[in-house]
Amino acid sequence: MQTNFSLAQLADPQMQESEKILRSCVHCGFCTATCPTYLLLGDELDSPRGRNYPIKDMLESGRPATPEIVTHLDRCLTCLSCMTTCPSGVHYMHLVDHARGHVEATYRRPLADRAMRALLAFALPDRTRFRLAMLGGAAAKPLAPLLARLPVVGKRVAAMLALAPTRFSGRSFAEKPGVFAPSAPVARRRRVALMTGCAQPGLRPEINEATIRLLNRFGIEVVVAKDEGCCGALVHHMGHEHDAHRQAKRNIDAWTAEIDGEGLEAILITASGCGTTVKDYGFMLRADAAYAEKAKRVSALTRDVAEYLTTLDLGAPTRATGQAVAYHSACSMQHGQKITDAPKTLLRAMGFKVKDVPESHICCGSAGVYNILQPEISGRLKARKQANIARTKPEIVAAGNIGCMTHLESGLGAPIVHTVELIDWATGGPTPRRLDGAGA
Repeated sequence: MQTNFSLAQLADPQMQESEKILRSCVHCGFCTATCPTYLLLGDELDSPRGRNYPIKDMLESGRPATPEIVTHLDRCLTCLSCMTTCPSGVHYMHLVDHARGHVEATYRRPLADRAMRALLAFALPDRTRFRLAMLGGAAAKPLAPLLARLPVVGKRVAAMLALAPTRFSGRSFAEKPGVFAPSAPVARRRRVALMTGCAQPGLRPEINEATIRLLNRFGIEVVVAKDEGCCGALVHHMGHEHDAHRQAKRNIDAWTAEIDGEGLEAILITASGCGTTVKDYGFMLRADAAYAEKAKRVSALTRDVAEYLTTLDLGAPTRATGQAVAYHSACSMQHGQKITDAPKTLLRAMGFKVKDVPESHICCGSAGVYNILQPEISGRLKARKQANIARTKPEIVAAGNIGCMTHLESGLGAPIVHTVELIDWATGGPTPRRLDGAGA
């Protein structure tokens, strides 16, 4: 793609990167074949190739974003399927993040839209506020069907209420800062940090609990670093760059203290959406003199939990397994981190009969807060994904991302659990909560 950025514009590292990305696009259209919004809507402007043109025009001209550009950018799930498909290596994620930052800096959204986004940015990244929001959501949940009949604002609130759980867990031991030592002494000490995150401890604390149990069982010391928290992905994808960087820096400081202290072999993430963002910290903060090197070091140590488990000798399962498991590959896992085989390999090694889901490369529609802000498109993608999962006739559905799990659970027809819960169970841990008859 030909570009016409000025030398002054290209002095900005972010603009320089976006210009490079735009120039790598050759308009081949391969991305349209796997873009969820293009498949559903058939509008070129709802494809990555189609969005690139208005993004280029907006950034080159320096003009404020228009309602039309905002509409099509907001419809993008950032599933990154286009990056897997693209033969030219267009790094669409960095381009669309830059465009969204420009939107937030130059475009004034309607009041209701601003209010909803501000609420999500305020409540979700903080564990305490998120728990309070869940309690409020559970109380208002019966109103969801009525609100769904109202215009856009009502539909968004209805979508948010539909995701609210009806059962709650107390504070988990897995979210408290501290060191969790192996259950038996080992010859060589291995030490990792576990990111507990923001929403996951409130929605499914059992995921991080299973991770700690499993790692301790195999001789790994686990540390939950003091002051770590939200990875910044939720606000980052809404264009709130300052808040995203602030949250990233807090985590970098927390993990750097551990790296420089007793050392870390890896920083483990159990939510693949978070993992994609943390692995990108080095890029996000590349121009920050105080954090560039620390961010790069943190990103280099970051591993998805399934990615790390493949480095361990887990041995044979200690209990009978053999259940048919449909593995749902989150977009952030397969497209963002390029991890495709590791979770399935682990499950097969534990004796599960792993089923590949048809159209596994197509997003389920969760995408952070997309299922709240774009409920109609998200709902269509959810129905499509659930139908494809059902075709495998699974006894269990496994996944590696809390957003997908929460989004798909209602109406799925089979319990959905984290991959690490199944591996923990197969190697001596307790029965996963969802398999033990406990609801959402």
